[in-house]
Amino acid sequence: RIRNNVNCQSVVRHSYHNVVKGFEKKQNDMQKMLEEDKAKREKAAELINSIVLKQSGQKEQPENKQEADKEKSKKLFPKSALFKQWGDGLSEDDQREAQALFEKYGYNVFLSDRLPLDRPLPDTRVPGCLKKTYPKDLPSLSVVLIYLNEALSVIKRALRSIIDRTPKNLLKQIIMVDDNSSNENLKGDLDLYVKSLQEQNPNLRFTRVRHTEQRGLAHARVSGWKAATADVVAILDAHIEVHEAEPLLTQIKADRTVVVSPVFDRVNFDDLKVIQYQPAAHAFDWALWCMYEGFMPEYYKQNDNSLSPSVMGILVADRKFLGEIGVLDEGMKVYGGENVELGIRVWTCGGSIEVVPCSKIAHIERYHKPYLLDLSPAMKRNALRVAEIWMDEYKHNINLAWNLPFENHGIDIGDISERKKLRERLNCKPFKWYLDNVYPKLDPWDDLLAYGGLVSPLQLLYLTASSAFLLVSFFKYTYFRGTGELYIGGIKSHKYNDNRCLTDAGQKETEPGLYNCKEAMQKGMGIYWDFTQGKEMKNRQTKRCLEIKDRKLVIQECSGQRWEIQNVIKAF
Repeated sequence: RIRNNVNCQSVVRHSYHNVVKGFEKKQNDMQKMLEEDKAKREKAAELINSIVLKQSGQKEQPENKQEADKEKSKKLFPKSALFKQWGDGLSEDDQREAQALFEKYGYNVFLSDRLPLDRPLPDTRVPGCLKKTYPKDLPSLSVVLIYLNEALSVIKRALRSIIDRTPKNLLKQIIMVDDNSSNENLKGDLDLYVKSLQEQNPNLRFTRVRHTEQRGLAHARVSGWKAATADVVAILDAHIEVHEAEPLLTQIKADRTVVVSPVFDRVNFDDLKVIQYQPAAHAFDWALWCMYEGFMPEYYKQNDNSLSPSVMGILVADRKFLGEIGVLDEGMKVYGGENVELGIRVWTCGGSIEVVPCSKIAHIERYHKPYLLDLSPAMKRNALRVAEIWMDEYKHNINLAWNLPFENHGIDIGDISERKKLRERLNCKPFKWYLDNVYPKLDPWDDLLAYGGLVSPLQLLYLTASSAFLLVSFFKYTYFRGTGELYIGGIKSHKYNDNRCLTDAGQKETEPGLYNCKEAMQKGMGIYWDFTQGKEMKNRQTKRCLEIKDRKLVIQECSGQRWEIQNVIKAF
């Protein structure tokens, strides 16, 4: 019995020693973490303080010679967009690190890594939003974050803002869709962070979707929608910080067929400051590039939610309704046009789109995007696909906008049979209805007769054995309207914009003028031309012609010189 007691005491002493040792190790680890965290916070505070001093016009006083030398560090990348307005006082090593990260991501990751994940955002909502109240029984929400090689700290900040600023009783699920990122820290490091968020929020479901190959933005958004389980799905970029969700959910609760979007505020790519944007409609041109546009006059009278012709990349919708109308077109490649396609489809197939000014989202405006440095080829291809499915007799306006021939443009738009069947099954309205009722600001271009290069088969030189006629193009982008106006250099997509007209100012002998059409008319210039393909180009007002003299373009008495425009739309 004594021996057993001795053994027990020995075991207890040994166990006690192990416990103490383990406790000491935990204390040491904790102390190390605290010291590292303190150092990180101090460095971040120094950087933020430096930025604040710079913005206030004050100069930070160096504490010692080493700091003074650091302050005198020259800018290593004076031509870099990152350092035009930011980065004074950074050491050369820090500049190199910041520039390398900027080239990789298109925004200031160096600064992002040093800012708090829960940084406060300015309240930039329109007056009156603070007085609004919202129903308590709002639908539940699944939030989808789409990313490709996003900076880890930016994704963390997005997650933090969603969790901190969305009521816990509404936020049911966060879905993270990785479109085959190659960054290693978006695997292990991000996994650990998400696990810590799960432990802190046991009632919130986290869902991870990883593509095994890069499939593009539209496909990634569909993957997120498929994983969603809540009543409403919000599809977001990952380089965002959110405000309130209640105004958006209230609209969807009232009408399940409405697709809503918050108002974007811009986060600068260099200093990451939030810049207020005023509420505006989400619009597009005939090339399907996105743009902002003023609301209809009714909005400014009631100062409330307003209808929008389209939706930018961030949208919130009833999950089942979005499925009923076909989510997004997975046949769209890489990036671009998918949001315009959704906007046209929602409006023509029974829904509507609203921008909600009482809901804001801060969105980093990248200097360049992660998919491709030049998005034009993908955008062009996607725009042609949208046109073929949805735009009926107006589909060739996409060709006009991209200066492509109507036939045999050589661009593969993929199989569109299923999307055409979807349009037929949903009994969607024609595109003309959309132009007349939803987007009347878009110029239908229905009186254009010809477009492309303006050329003259003028004999310029002789070769050794025989004469050769050279087709010399003077203008690559010309557009001839049925009214007789000849636009040079491009054509504007909207009725409220003015085009550049070829003019005859009426002087004795002169080069042709190029003026905004309205301005030229006010000055009494001749902007209308009588022209038949392969014939002379005669000004209707002055009866003089556009001709070539001494290899220069001039306006003079007609001598019979002939012109052609590259692509004819209608015989004239």
